[in-house]
Amino acid sequence: MSTNLITSTRSRPLGRIPDTRAAGIGLALVTAVVSGVAVFVNADAVARFPDATTYTTAKNLVAALVLCGLWLASGRPVRPPSGADERPRRPAWGLAVVGVVGGSVPFVLFFEGLARSASVPAAFLHKTLVVWVALLAVPLLAERFDRWHAAAVATLLAGQALLVGSVADLRPGTGEAMILAATLLWAVEVVLARWLLHGYAPLAVGAARMGIGVVVLLGWVAVTGRAGDLASLAAHQWGWALLTGAILVGYVVSWFAALARAQAVDVTAVLVAGALVTALLDAAVRGAPLAPDAAALALIGLGAAGIAVRARRTPAPTRAAT
Repeated sequence: MSTNLITSTRSRPLGRIPDTRAAGIGLALVTAVVSGVAVFVNADAVARFPDATTYTTAKNLVAALVLCGLWLASGRPVRPPSGADERPRRPAWGLAVVGVVGGSVPFVLFFEGLARSASVPAAFLHKTLVVWVALLAVPLLAERFDRWHAAAVATLLAGQALLVGSVADLRPGTGEAMILAATLLWAVEVVLARWLLHGYAPLAVGAARMGIGVVVLLGWVAVTGRAGDLASLAAHQWGWALLTGAILVGYVVSWFAALARAQAVDVTAVLVAGALVTALLDAAVRGAPLAPDAAALALIGLGAAGIAVRARRTPAPTRAAT
């Protein structure tokens, strides 16, 4: 990929949602809300399973079946429904790569890394996703990243650092390396998906991501001797998998719809606002105090708002050769 991968983001309908940057930012905010709810629910759900990998596989299996069903029921759209003839063709192997680097391998690395990490602030490594996306999207997709973006991203990272705890406590180790590797793979997925979405319908990319990804996850579960755990899950455990899998469907649908319309850097940064939703749910349902995290949440909200405002005011790039 090179700078000639960028394509026009001129207004063009994708289904019923306008193909505009403003719509993309709005969808990114929806994704942030869904993400915040997912983090809150997952904290309870994962405790009902033998281990995090078995839980993730069950949840992703539900999401994959639903997304593939939706794709089939909608007439198996591969190209965007409007303006398809004007959009560049993208290789089918890109969908397979998204399934591997986005829907499977990083999930295993992330959860196995958390299990091996002795450092609580290790979770902060995942919050650096927006940095890696920016480092890839600017040269490969020719996305705009100015001082306003830099200030907003720095504000987001500062807020996440305060929310997670002392980042200075991070220590190099196998667990930390696995979490960082998962984050880097997800960054690659974001940039690749943004490129693919100029030629594929968001639902097709989402179904490929989860469908191919869950096949890899099932293989990993079998290789590591967890197939019995997955097969013997109780009804209440599958109930949790159905709930969290449905939430994951909402996340994937809104996420790829956002990436189809706005910069990868912008939608990834806005996604960080999901931490606000999780904190509010923790306070409302579990009685967790908001006061200790007030400064962190304010910084996250400020950074996400800054990115959203900047994205709406940035002029659309001109069409380049593909």
